[in-house]
Amino acid sequence: MGIQSRPSLYGSHLNLSSGHGSPTASSTGHFARQKLLLAKARDSENSLTSDEEDFLLSTKDDDLIERRKRSGTWPRTRSLNAPSPIQQFGPCGRIMKNSAMVMQVQDQDPAFQRLTWYKTPLTVLVIKKVRDVAVVIPFVHLIEWLINNKRMVVYCEEAVKDDKSVTGNSKFDELQDKLMYFREGRDDLTDKIDFIICLGGDGTLLYASSLFQQSVPPVMAFHLGSLGFLTPFLFDNFEEKVTNVLEGNAALTLRSRLKCTLKRRQSTDATADTGHITSNGQVSQNGIGIHTSLTNGSNNRSNNSPMNFLVLNEVVVDRGPSPYLSNVDLFIDGKHVTVVQGDGLIVSTPTGSTAYAVAAGASMIHPSVPAIMITPICPHSLSFRPIVVPAGVELKIKISPDSRNTAWVSFDGRNRQELHHGDALSVTTSVYPVPSICAQDQISDWFDSLADCLQWNVRKRQKTFDEDNCTTDSSGYDIMDT
Repeated sequence: MGIQSRPSLYGSHLNLSSGHGSPTASSTGHFARQKLLLAKARDSENSLTSDEEDFLLSTKDDDLIERRKRSGTWPRTRSLNAPSPIQQFGPCGRIMKNSAMVMQVQDQDPAFQRLTWYKTPLTVLVIKKVRDVAVVIPFVHLIEWLINNKRMVVYCEEAVKDDKSVTGNSKFDELQDKLMYFREGRDDLTDKIDFIICLGGDGTLLYASSLFQQSVPPVMAFHLGSLGFLTPFLFDNFEEKVTNVLEGNAALTLRSRLKCTLKRRQSTDATADTGHITSNGQVSQNGIGIHTSLTNGSNNRSNNSPMNFLVLNEVVVDRGPSPYLSNVDLFIDGKHVTVVQGDGLIVSTPTGSTAYAVAAGASMIHPSVPAIMITPICPHSLSFRPIVVPAGVELKIKISPDSRNTAWVSFDGRNRQELHHGDALSVTTSVYPVPSICAQDQISDWFDSLADCLQWNVRKRQKTFDEDNCTTDSSGYDIMDT
């Protein structure tokens, strides 16, 4: 049977060939739905949702389940290639068209990814690192220059007005009435921001990414934080650097994000199910700025509507405060792959491969590589190594039915909440990447960050032989000074 590739489908995929069991007299409606879904699965123009897949697998049809186990012989409903990323970033930014570019984005040479503005950017979002006095002066100088010299509309967080280190600055007092403010979780910035400037470290860029759950405007990140792996620009001579970007002279790295969908098990007793949430409230509050919609969703399990998150680094499932091993089922494209027994699991983007994942023993992947990394956290197995899977697959994570405890999940270190038996977390590559502006180019920036931030392969150089004093013993081996 030939393989059918349908890269436009990003949902759960299950392909079922013809054939079904015989219904009982009391299951006419049940059988009718099964027959309808089987016909839908055979139709090359349709794919099954996760709910429809679960329904078919619950029919106890032995022939159906046996064919499900032979999933490698069935036609696929989705491509292993990454979904084509949206090439428009905010209201103004786009990838520059080039005659050497390949038409399909997943095959496109990243070297040709350069920023262009199809209309003049007028609004800029400036995000500064919180609780850092050293960032205040650069922040004030930047917004003053953007307002007075570039005549741009500058957006800032409303919390800046409550920061005493900022409000105590005399220049800021003169500018604050000219600024536009937003409140996280309340004000929608979609299609309002043309350009983003971050002043801080990697966490500042992650926060900026979380503000845009669809298209992200181009991001220029200045290194004013601690590590700065994702912040390639130094603040010295910032006027020239920002001007070059506003004129469209910049290379782009499209940093893929993960689309995470958390679906809660339908429950009739919300009070019983939320007992752990209430008793561990101090744990769930570790993430900064939990969205109101998330808090309501996690505390009301009778509301079964899925919750969606886009993450730039990773989604982490761990055992939380429990003393027991996490016991988590991992599915890839509907196939049960393994049971994770250990402290937890990290599902990361190539950008996130140099964050928590590398600390857990994973390899480092260039952000232009289309892939998803799966890394166990302290697995209770010597053979469970980190793996890299194609960017187009869909992962599903569930608590194993025989698990002794629940698990906890966090998204880029935020929105931490509890996973219960019956909950399902789906993860796949989003079509909305983060267009990160390069200081040099995609390759130079990454290797400079590896060397400067992580001290990658830094060691003393081996000494050369001293030809005048080099001797050889009777066996013919060189005698080397160790």
